[in-house]
Amino acid sequence: MTRALSTPPVIAPGSLGGSPQPVLPVAGSLMLRPWEEADAPTFLSAYQDDEIRRWHTRRPSTEGQVREWFEAYRQDWQQEKGGHWAITRDDGAEVLGRLALRGLDFDDGTAGVAYWVLPAARGAGVATRGLKALTAWAVAEIGFHRLELDHSTRNHASCRVATNSGYLLEGTKRSAAVHDDGRHDMHLHACIRGL
Repeated sequence: MTRALSTPPVIAPGSLGGSPQPVLPVAGSLMLRPWEEADAPTFLSAYQDDEIRRWHTRRPSTEGQVREWFEAYRQDWQQEKGGHWAITRDDGAEVLGRLALRGLDFDDGTAGVAYWVLPAARGAGVATRGLKALTAWAVAEIGFHRLELDHSTRNHASCRVATNSGYLLEGTKRSAAVHDDGRHDMHLHACIRGL
């Protein structure tokens, strides 16, 4: 069932899903590219890292499950529900982290972002540079008006990535997410086109 809108959508349906998911250049000889089957071992190993496990409660347990996730990621793109990228060196070989654009709302022009970085790549600005590149593409090229991200108030590294990427802290969502050690308050950050 389609609903009648009193205003046109901010982004026209078909703007993403009708084209292949892009590879995006990132400052500092990095790039964002879609996940590939060969990335499954690296993706799975990321979720063995204590810091990634601490902040991400949805975790794959086998390479087969990772490949199912990758297929779901491809479907997300085709159905215009989201985009999922590996952060890599500019040759595309070494995976350094993950960036996702999810919860796409073309009517309002909003979406959420999420990220993690492998231990060996932390502290080098990988997440910040990747998030800036994804944000610039999503806002300037696709036309999103507002991108949001949230993280546990205890995740100080994620807060630095958000603020260093131009996502202003808007407030705290009290007791908004469950982690392994219980409920966490969550910071809400947002980047708005033109602000």
